[in-house]
Amino acid sequence: MKKNIATYRLNRDTSARKALFNNLMISLVEKEEIETTKAKAQAVRGIFEKLITTARIGTISARRQVQTVLQNNLLVKKLVDEIAPRYIGVKGGYTKLKMVGARRGDGAFMVSLGLTKKSVKQEIKKDDKKSVVSKVKELKVSVPKIAAPKVEKVNVAKVAARRTGSRGGDR
Repeated sequence: MKKNIATYRLNRDTSARKALFNNLMISLVEKEEIETTKAKAQAVRGIFEKLITTARIGTISARRQVQTVLQNNLLVKKLVDEIAPRYIGVKGGYTKLKMVGARRGDGAFMVSLGLTKKSVKQEIKKDDKKSVVSKVKELKVSVPKIAAPKVEKVNVAKVAARRTGSRGGDR
């Protein structure tokens, strides 16, 4: 019977695992939704929810604790001032996992890890494009078409390096 197994190891040493988790959390704060493997998402989910709980406090001490993980003042400000206030009065459940499917290369199961409450900007992006187009037509705004610049192909001569050593070089 295995005992005292509390963390996800993910076949990495401690420093690599901490760096992976920090990078995933940074991406999650920036984009508010990321696509990763199921094991990585489950490992980061609990840590990130504790980070949001700390950010909800909003004190200087809480900001400094968040700063130790995110390492970026702009991301700390976004988390504490924009994301955390959405969850005031909510006790947990800040993230959700949506199943995406198997990755083509190795068959790893992919999921989308995102926040449960999206920002207003992201909700507008997901709005129906047809309704946006119809609103533009109602306003009768003419958008000039800009021609794309022509791309010229340049031929580059490839020169092979001269081989040296005991295998196949000049003897």
